[in-house]
Amino acid sequence: MVAPAKDYSKWVKLASIASLSVAGLLIAIKLYAWGVTGAASLMAALTDSLLDAVASGMNFFVLRFALIPADDNHRFGHGKAESLAGLGQAAFISGSSVLLIFHAINRLYQPVPIAYPEIGIWVSVIAIGLTLALLVFQRLVIAKTGSVAIKADALHYKGDLLLNASVILAIVLSMQGVQYVDSITAILIALFLLYSAWSIALESGNSLMDRELTIEDQQVILRLAKSHPQVRGVHQLRTRQGGHTKFIQMHLSLDDELSLFAAHEIADEVELSIKQHFDNADVLIHQDPVSLGGND
Repeated sequence: MVAPAKDYSKWVKLASIASLSVAGLLIAIKLYAWGVTGAASLMAALTDSLLDAVASGMNFFVLRFALIPADDNHRFGHGKAESLAGLGQAAFISGSSVLLIFHAINRLYQPVPIAYPEIGIWVSVIAIGLTLALLVFQRLVIAKTGSVAIKADALHYKGDLLLNASVILAIVLSMQGVQYVDSITAILIALFLLYSAWSIALESGNSLMDRELTIEDQQVILRLAKSHPQVRGVHQLRTRQGGHTKFIQMHLSLDDELSLFAAHEIADEVELSIKQHFDNADVLIHQDPVSLGGND
C-alpha cells in the first residue's frame, strides 16, 4: 500500500538525504583509498560512488519538484519529473561506464602494482557496511511509497555490495601476484553499471510513455467497480502512473432509468472504494446507459 501524499513526501525526502549523505562519505573514503593504492578496481568503485552521488543529488532536487501539487499549467501534477531524472541517471551512468571500460583495458595491458592493499580492503569493508544500512532504509521507503526514483537509487547500491566484494577479491588476488584480476574486475563492474542503466531507463521510459498499471492492479480496480450492486458493467478502463499518483479512468454501465443524480452518486461511491484501496489515486468515471452496450 502506497503512503498518502504527505507521508510519501516525508519518506522520499528522507531517503534522498540518506542516499546523498552515504554517497558523499563513500566518495571520500574511496578517493583516499584509490589515491593510496592506485587499484583500477578501486577506481571503478570510486566511479560508481561518484555516479551514485550524482544520481542521489538529482533525486534530492528533482523529487522536491515532483512533489509539487498540480497547478493550472500542470493539471496532472509534476510526478513525471521522477522518470526524467531516471533517464538522466541512465545516460550519465552509461557514458561513465564506457570510459571506465577503456581505462581498465589500458590497465590490463599495462598493469600497475597495488600499493598498501590493506587500506583498499578495509575501505571496501566499510563501504559494504554503509551500503547495507542504506539499503535496509531504502527498502522500507520503497515499500511505503513505490517511488521510481528511490527504486533507481536503490538499484545502484544493490550493485555496490557485489562491487565492493569484488574489489576485495581483486586486491587479495593482486597481493598474490595475479594483477590482471584488478582490471578485469573493473571491466565487470562497468558492464554491471551498463546493465543497471538499461533497467533504470526502461522503467523510466515506461512511466513517461504512460504504460498501464500492472495486470494485478487493473483486476483489483475492475473488481471494486463491479462489486457495486448497481453497476452493470465496466469498460474502457485506462490507467497510468505519474510519480506517486495513479490515474484511473473508466466507463460504468448503469440502468437506463436512473436519474442523473443517482448515476452520479453511484460513480462517486465506486470512486471512493477505489481511492480507499489505492492511496494517491486520481479517478475519473463516465456513466453510460446499459442499453448502449460496451460492457466487459
